[in-house]
Amino acid sequence: MSRRTLPIVRNLLSARFPTRSITYMPSPGDGSPRPVTLIPGDGVGPLVTDAVEQVMEAMHAPVYFERYDVRGDMNNVPPEVLESIKKNKVCLKGGLRTPVGGGVSSLNMILRKELDLYASLVHCFNLPGLPTRHDNVDIVVIRENTEGEYAGLEHEVIPGVVESLKVITKFCSERIAKYAFEYAYLNHRKKVTAVHKANIMKLADGLFLESCREVASKYPSIEYNEMIVDNCSMQLVSKPEQFDVMVTPNLYGNLVANTAAGIAGGTGFMPGGNVGADHAIFEQGASAGNVGNDKLLVQKKANPVALLLSSAMMLRHLQFPSFADRLEIAVKRVVEEGKYRTKDLGGNCTTQEVVDAVLANLE
Repeated sequence: MSRRTLPIVRNLLSARFPTRSITYMPSPGDGSPRPVTLIPGDGVGPLVTDAVEQVMEAMHAPVYFERYDVRGDMNNVPPEVLESIKKNKVCLKGGLRTPVGGGVSSLNMILRKELDLYASLVHCFNLPGLPTRHDNVDIVVIRENTEGEYAGLEHEVIPGVVESLKVITKFCSERIAKYAFEYAYLNHRKKVTAVHKANIMKLADGLFLESCREVASKYPSIEYNEMIVDNCSMQLVSKPEQFDVMVTPNLYGNLVANTAAGIAGGTGFMPGGNVGADHAIFEQGASAGNVGNDKLLVQKKANPVALLLSSAMMLRHLQFPSFADRLEIAVKRVVEEGKYRTKDLGGNCTTQEVVDAVLANLE
């Protein structure tokens, strides 16, 4: 793993076991306000990104936003948006609608490829006060973000026959495995599970497993195991507490992360980010399925918790841990109290009512 990558791993989601020294000597400029590119996105995206802006302002967090209006139905990411992210290194993003079928590319995929955001990280965990079927769920899903079935290499061989290529490379497999093990090591995690389908895709997923095994041999203090993706799905819904860090190719990671999020309480609560050596985009961790829910938009009842927790991850990534702690503590207090809940949890609160409750709990 490159030296440039280590600070990203070290700062991303380290609240579970803080590792601050007793005496902190900041470098000059460490406390300066940092610019962050903001993409409100489609549907309820502007609602939940506005929630983050309100909380950041109330905390006097040392960040300021450069806002860009991007829609999922655009043919490409505007050049000025990419330039802003490359300059600022960090972006906060609401959901973008991904067109189904047709010739329009996913802007989410374009952003990941243009910025080489090779690692998707989703943290799925039980929140006190949030009733779920399983307890002791604390899973981090680390997904390879740039290849696999999402390579976008499709063509029509003859009318009625389409060929879609799954691309797996040694370089990308080793890179995501190193990220997963380094994350586990720095965050005091005990086990990494590689998810695969090498019993059928012997060459492609076989190469992924081979890379994971090579990296695992360099981390003897971390337990390593492998699980076929269909068995993994069953194990997730029956005994999710057995999982710690999971490392996956692209498509499996999308499915596993959404399943784990549903088990832990729902996609409206799980934070996440997409990171590379130089840039990071923070957004709702699991699928933003409510981005196109026009009813939620009209009623202004979208759940802002996932993006608020993702913004806490962003603050920690920017080396503002005290602000991240304040935000996380306030959000978790509101969830535990159970008085202010949006429709996805059987409540009837508006987004703004949840935000107001979080603001009231800020210390």
